[in-house]
Amino acid sequence: MAGGGTGGHVIPAIAVAREVSRAGHEAVFVGTDRGVEARLVPAAGFRLEKIRVGGIKNLGLLTRLASLWRLIAETASQWRSFGQWQPAAVFSMGGYVAGPPVLAALARGVPVVVMEPNAVPGATNRWISRWVSRALISFEETRRFFPKDRTELTGLPVREEFFLVPVKPPAPEFTVLITGGSQGSRTLNEAARASWPLFRQAGAAIRFIHQTGTAMHEQLSKEFAASGLAGEIVPFIADMPGTFAQVDLIVCRSGAGAVSEVAAAGKPSILVPFPFAADDHQAKNAEVLEVAGAAILCSDKNWTGAKLFDSVSALRADPDRLRAMGEAARRLARPDSARRAAEILIFEGGNARKSIDSRGHGPKQ
Repeated sequence: MAGGGTGGHVIPAIAVAREVSRAGHEAVFVGTDRGVEARLVPAAGFRLEKIRVGGIKNLGLLTRLASLWRLIAETASQWRSFGQWQPAAVFSMGGYVAGPPVLAALARGVPVVVMEPNAVPGATNRWISRWVSRALISFEETRRFFPKDRTELTGLPVREEFFLVPVKPPAPEFTVLITGGSQGSRTLNEAARASWPLFRQAGAAIRFIHQTGTAMHEQLSKEFAASGLAGEIVPFIADMPGTFAQVDLIVCRSGAGAVSEVAAAGKPSILVPFPFAADDHQAKNAEVLEVAGAAILCSDKNWTGAKLFDSVSALRADPDRLRAMGEAARRLARPDSARRAAEILIFEGGNARKSIDSRGHGPKQ
């Protein structure tokens, strides 16, 4: 299981690993001691083999050269380790952490199954696209980056609780969730703060649930309490599916995990892509939902308090559109993606083992 650094890479891989384990196979992760995999993988009960590797894009020359050398060294180390482990297949979520195990797998002829959660693949998955055994995608638009006969639309694994979020009936008080992810978003936080006087002045029956991240929480919490508006300002939401069930509208970034959760829950959303995401993939993700009629897209530079007030007010006054957006979002959801990914991974690994054993070069039983 290759891919680390962020929860967006690690959490879906853990979901697939659990399905692999349920089928009677062993899943071993490769990652760093700096990424979230160092905490999440052992906590999930899986073994983590540590490597030292860093990114290459958008860095200084010396840092890039050092990272390139570590990539070569760790790929060689993985190649040797694969000779001992005899992995049946490698599952990759992409990202620079996936580089060494994926390159080692390709060098040894081990099948590589990639899961590309974004509308536009990251650099690692684009580089290896022609050599992958299977590509598992979340958007139809992504098919053009991989061999057509080896690509399947599976979606991104999302916690089952999101699919169980019921349709919220209209209520006098309109509830909005604002979240920039676990670390928060300064743009979303500042726009929310600037919108409070506007909502207060309009006398709207509105309630906010706002996940700010830790950096701005204390300041925003005090100011929100003084605004007189209903709601809660919290640094982190542990039960996000439960929170989704309470709200009529979600305002968030458009990373693969966020849009997959919004789709699974069938929630209308306003998406504000992070402008510095690699290859602008968040904007591409948001465009897919916007075209489907499931979301409204607004650029980061144009997301202000006035824009938030106007957008929320317009949607609040149009319940038919809100309902249609939620239905369109749910049509984009892909349940059972973890199970299907595991089935494909096991199938590809099994075929490779049969081919090796038939030539008499497989591992001794």
